[in-house]
Amino acid sequence: MAEMRWHNLHTWQVSVVEAKEIQLALASQVVRRNEVGGPRLIAGVDISREDSSGMARGAVVVLRFPELLAVEQSVVEQKISFPYVPGLLSFRETPVILAACEGLTLTPDLFIADAQGIAHPRRLGLASHLGLLLDVPTIGCAKSILCGRHGDLGEEPGSYAPLLVDSEVIGAALRTKRGVNPVYVSIGHKIDLDAALHWVMACLRGYRLPEPTRLAHLAAGGQLIAPVRAEQGRLPL
Repeated sequence: MAEMRWHNLHTWQVSVVEAKEIQLALASQVVRRNEVGGPRLIAGVDISREDSSGMARGAVVVLRFPELLAVEQSVVEQKISFPYVPGLLSFRETPVILAACEGLTLTPDLFIADAQGIAHPRRLGLASHLGLLLDVPTIGCAKSILCGRHGDLGEEPGSYAPLLVDSEVIGAALRTKRGVNPVYVSIGHKIDLDAALHWVMACLRGYRLPEPTRLAHLAAGGQLIAPVRAEQGRLPL
């Protein structure tokens, strides 16, 4: 099978001011309606912290749904070139994630990123940026808030509260496990918030994080995720 391709929407050699302008321009292209039906392959993406030499490890792990068994992973190490600026994480991390995606032979139907989608000051976090570049449905499922506020939510898994900026709903705080902090779910691309919440819940296996991003986090940290092997050269679906 052919490797996964992505659209070259802009150059990556940009200033902070140019990066913010790109985000504002691309935010209007994010599709906020649901285009996810019954996904058979769901991928999680994550990236490690950069080391003292500026190298970071990006990982994408593809899972077969609904079993949530890993069927492929791609991990790359690459130098981070963009400075750390709050709200511009995608310009640091997306090139590494794209390099990992290029190593895939399978094409996921849905990506879940340990990052923000439209729950972002300019409504274009890494999950939305990645969705536009790959032209695939994406969900942001972050461990912390970048912007917005929310009210109380119940302790039962599945409880959620809208994440608001003024009166605009930009995402939701979602309880995925009793007794732990919520995750923050937002539209990435080609999905709506209700569907994003549904698929995050559908990908839980007893942990705070959905299985695709949990495994991607482990892979980015250097742990080998053993994929289910295809038999006789056939796709394990």
